[in-house]
Amino acid sequence: MLESVINYLNVLDPSWIYLILFLFSFIENVFPPSPSDVVVVVGATMIGASGLGFIPILLITSVGSALGFILMYFVGKMFGEKIIRTGKLSFVSEEELKKPDEWFKKYGYKLILVNRFLPGTRSVISFFSGLHELDLGKTFLNSSISAFLWNAIIIYLGMTLGSNVEKIDNYLSAYSNIIFILTGVAVLVAVIYFLVKKRGQKK
Repeated sequence: MLESVINYLNVLDPSWIYLILFLFSFIENVFPPSPSDVVVVVGATMIGASGLGFIPILLITSVGSALGFILMYFVGKMFGEKIIRTGKLSFVSEEELKKPDEWFKKYGYKLILVNRFLPGTRSVISFFSGLHELDLGKTFLNSSISAFLWNAIIIYLGMTLGSNVEKIDNYLSAYSNIIFILTGVAVLVAVIYFLVKKRGQKK
């Protein structure tokens, strides 16, 4: 499948390839299952051969990713209160939200800074950044830095490993699975700690 994608992109004008890379980078925060990282890697394999450049790909994909992050930021800002705090989620009380609110306000910008390295949580982080109305300028800056660093790594991998795109895809999938499991364990530990502490306060 990846070979077919590479063959298809190879016949396109560089400007169209840049546009495709931008769109996939943009949509990754809006539609997380999007295989944006793999598409960026595929684009990186054509650096030089198709007139594409490392810096243009890096800048285009990083800006696309940051703008997608900001779109979800505004979704969280406009609709977050209605979704989270109006009682529609009956299993979450206003009291239970206080601690996460304080935690996100304290560490929110750091989470944004590492969001691209946390597969499966990118949309959540951008949504809650808007919900908590973090500073838009700092949010955009941090999300841009995060995207820039992550994309620099995967573009370099694509450029150096070239035709071994399948291997890179496997590496990215393994990395995503490991981070997803570690994130799940961290969340589970936090929930258990919260419940135990809450039960202790009732006694």
